[in-house]
Amino acid sequence: MKALVLVISSGFAYNSIMKSIPQIDVDIAIVGAGLVGATFAHLLAPLPLNVALIDQREFGPLKAPFDSSELEFDPRVSALTEASKLLFQKLGVWEAITDKRASPYHEMEVWDADGTGAIDFSAREIGSSELGHIVENSLILSALHDSLASIENLELVGGVAIEQLILGNDNGDKARITTESGTVISASLVVAADGGNSFIRKLANIDTKEWDYEHTAIVTTVKTQLPHGAKALQRFMSSGPLAFLPLSLGQNSADQHYCSIVWSCLPELAESLMALPGADFNESLEQAIESRLGKIEFSAKRFAVPLRQRHGKKYYQNNVVLVGDAAHTIHPLAGQGVNLGLLDVAALAEELRQGLKNGRSVFDPVVLGRYERKRRGHNLTTMWAMEGFKRLFAEETLPVRWLRNVGLKSVNSLPLLKNQIVRKAMGLDS
Repeated sequence: MKALVLVISSGFAYNSIMKSIPQIDVDIAIVGAGLVGATFAHLLAPLPLNVALIDQREFGPLKAPFDSSELEFDPRVSALTEASKLLFQKLGVWEAITDKRASPYHEMEVWDADGTGAIDFSAREIGSSELGHIVENSLILSALHDSLASIENLELVGGVAIEQLILGNDNGDKARITTESGTVISASLVVAADGGNSFIRKLANIDTKEWDYEHTAIVTTVKTQLPHGAKALQRFMSSGPLAFLPLSLGQNSADQHYCSIVWSCLPELAESLMALPGADFNESLEQAIESRLGKIEFSAKRFAVPLRQRHGKKYYQNNVVLVGDAAHTIHPLAGQGVNLGLLDVAALAEELRQGLKNGRSVFDPVVLGRYERKRRGHNLTTMWAMEGFKRLFAEETLPVRWLRNVGLKSVNSLPLLKNQIVRKAMGLDS
């Protein structure tokens, strides 16, 4: 029998049975109610399991920047692939996302700053309506959270900080999570969806292999003189890549003058760019993108994010399993981070479904091992591809620059190969 939805949060806007429950016993505890964790909670809704979704923030209606002011775009955006769109459609939240705003992009142009090599990708060439959607993270999260209270087998545990984790064992003893307020959550399986600096991963003693990219990403929203035409731009420079991702003001808006930018560059350059007055930064940005969109008329508040890559040496330990950024973080070069996390939870949910069908427990190492094998190779391939691109375009020697440009031109002249790359990036081909 599915459990009632219970809420542990003093300021929670939904109906609650009681303000605090000192003991909670569930089959699965998801730690982290971000994009990946909240999506996983939706994926588990059809399964005969009791689930808790735990987060430091209190649950309730999320404030999202829905108006058309230049200052009201979320600087954090995701380039959702077609596979991610299909997943959200399956969960019934895609319409809620697009009702707020999402920007489909139909083309992408990538070029080398140190030569004439370039490659153009087009949705039309593969018979698709778009290559993907640029969506502000807060809008996706709002759509996911708005329907959490309707999931019958879900307990929402908000406004709590985790203090301790005791792992379960092969004898069937459950893991025990203790919060700073004293609440104890017992779970057969704990899912770490708490981000790159995962506290659950640390408490479970799961080591990571990680290194500093020696790059800092500057992110902000800009208004451009020329319309973006639903086209994403990416210029590779020796100091790092610069991406312009098209934004929309809403379904009924024809305004195409806003973009989210991600400028990945060396830390010293990032520091100097962050220190510039707005007008000077806009001018530097305009030069860096070679004035493809005319003048940069406005830029919102800038954020600088040091970039670090990490990958879990294993994806599970006892009855703790990692998903999303808790398992892997990558360079934001192609905007694949969230998409990889969504593929993680889709794969884990399917392995759990199959395992239950075959009479296995949710913490069975056979089930968790299948999930790890299914996702580890794909994640590593994507991570090394991003690392390879970064290193390739950072190389300034003449032979490498020549080969780089010849390679871009060659791929651009081979439609079958180029379209295969696009379909792979969209998650349409496994």
